Amino acid sequence: MSALTLGLLAALMWGFHDVCVRFISQKTPLMASLLTVLVSGTLFHLIVMGAQKSELALPSHALGLSALSGVFFLIASLGLYAAFQRGPVRLVAPIIASFPVLSVGWAALNGSHISFWQLSAVAAIVVGVSVVAALSDESDGPTMPKGLTIIFATIASIGFAGTFALGQMASAQAGELPVTLVTRLVAIALLLIGMLALKLPLWPGKGALAILALMGVADGIALLSINTAGHLPDAQYASVAASTFGLLTIVLAWLFLGEKMRALQWVGCVIAFCGIGYLAI
Repeated sequence: MSALTLGLLAALMWGFHDVCVRFISQKTPLMASLLTVLVSGTLFHLIVMGAQKSELALPSHALGLSALSGVFFLIASLGLYAAFQRGPVRLVAPIIASFPVLSVGWAALNGSHISFWQLSAVAAIVVGVSVVAALSDESDGPTMPKGLTIIFATIASIGFAGTFALGQMASAQAGELPVTLVTRLVAIALLLIGMLALKLPLWPGKGALAILALMGVADGIALLSINTAGHLPDAQYASVAASTFGLLTIVLAWLFLGEKMRALQWVGCVIAFCGIGYLAI
């Protein structure tokens, strides 16, 4: 399986996850929801590790990178949940989806050759996602002030770029399963410490558990896919393809939630997937 394919799988899983975030975050405590999703994803990950009889040991350098990836993963998750809770999607998704620019830029700084046409393909993906997101969720309801929403979305974008870069670097030195496990455990530990310090509720409510567990499994598959790509050529393009989660969130909402898709949004889809297609050549 190529890095690009793994990135698309991650995008599909995160698309499903974010469709759920848009609604769950309005009804349940935000941090309790995030904690439940992270714990569910970790339990799923442990099942996968047990089935594959994966070793837990990591070289010290890979362990450090994995732990730092966990810090960035928590930052990204907090920013994403807060941004999607505030909305609107047309503002949030394009900002979060800009992280491939940082991922590919980081790869270039580390010696990877990035051609003009490859950079153009990255730009096409970001533009396509932005077009779809910008024309979505055109409700007339009240919205929160945009300044803080933009800050949260930007934090999420930087967090995801850091998570993927560090996770792939660690996975290139060791197995992706123990790397991802450390990433998740660090994120959970830091979130739990923060919630206890702030005396935030840990329980999201019985009614939300099933959907939060599914979100955790989807998130687990997505992060594992991205880190697995660290062993493959052009690993940075897994992050590029994963950026289409914003686009897929809206398409999934159209399919399953009855939200409208305008003609220009379909044009944005075509632009984004043409960019992905070029990177796959």
